[in-house]
Amino acid sequence: MGEAGEKIELQVTDSNAPSKNTAISDRVMSSSKGERIDQWLSAQFPHISRSRLQKLIKDGKVEVNEQVCHSKKLKLVPGDRISLTIPPVEKLDIQPEAIPLDILYEDTELIIINKVAGMVVHPAPGHYQGTLVNALLHHCDNLAGIGGVERPGIVHRLDKDTTGAIVVAKSDRAHHHLQNQIKAKTARREYWGIVYGNPREEKGKIDLPIGRHPVERKKMAVVEKGGRNAITHWEVKERLGNYTLMEFVLETGRTHQIRVHSSYMGHPLVGDMVYGSNRSIGVNLSGQVLHARKLTLIHPLSEKVIEAIAPLPDDFTKLLSVLRAT
Repeated sequence: MGEAGEKIELQVTDSNAPSKNTAISDRVMSSSKGERIDQWLSAQFPHISRSRLQKLIKDGKVEVNEQVCHSKKLKLVPGDRISLTIPPVEKLDIQPEAIPLDILYEDTELIIINKVAGMVVHPAPGHYQGTLVNALLHHCDNLAGIGGVERPGIVHRLDKDTTGAIVVAKSDRAHHHLQNQIKAKTARREYWGIVYGNPREEKGKIDLPIGRHPVERKKMAVVEKGGRNAITHWEVKERLGNYTLMEFVLETGRTHQIRVHSSYMGHPLVGDMVYGSNRSIGVNLSGQVLHARKLTLIHPLSEKVIEAIAPLPDDFTKLLSVLRAT
């Protein structure tokens, strides 16, 4: 550790750059004392997403005072010497596919898609073709490498059978900015869903941690230990006999969050074969009746508010019509 006010030297190795080694010097003032290394590196390299920097730390590509740093939470002090190695972007072994996209908004920094039911967001075991990423690689020329090899540009996800608005970054700068908005809760994600039964109240909040189901490992569940905090705001939009049209707003974004929380409160989503009921409702559904209806965010460059509204899919509107008629 160095004395306060001494320079921190960053020795950056980037095999994508013309020169193998680029020396960068900076001065860490006393106000930086105690700052996490991932936060400090993010400030030095705003064009690289925080998630990528954290992965570089995890992969042993960051050294502090000539010792490999193993923790993104390491606190720096003035005088620490940082060495960062940026490996070349791995070759993306995902094939672009000419899959039609319902584009709600697009510019040079980001694109907002109205995702259809049945489409997986990014490649995973059993789903290496036909994903949103495959379609985006065909549509966008420079998406590869942004935010990760297998999930280029992906800022947040929607379940396979959940429809609606999803934003994808087209630059590292936008990726970093949009992820920060979701973490800071300045991006608003509003969902509509139809559930079984009728909640007693008109609105409420579910603040219960979600983790892996203790027995059925492919499912998530509300857990007492080992879960991550999960907060879902809900409001009744329309009561439909023994069913209810609900609005959900995410404060966090855990896997299957709305599906798990709504099931836990005793009102599972219609059509959810994992967390809900197998009861027939007379409408052929493609999956759970959950739709990311509105996405509101701040543009990474202009800082203007963008509001994208995704029209309800046919399954959803048909079910609404049937329930309103009964």
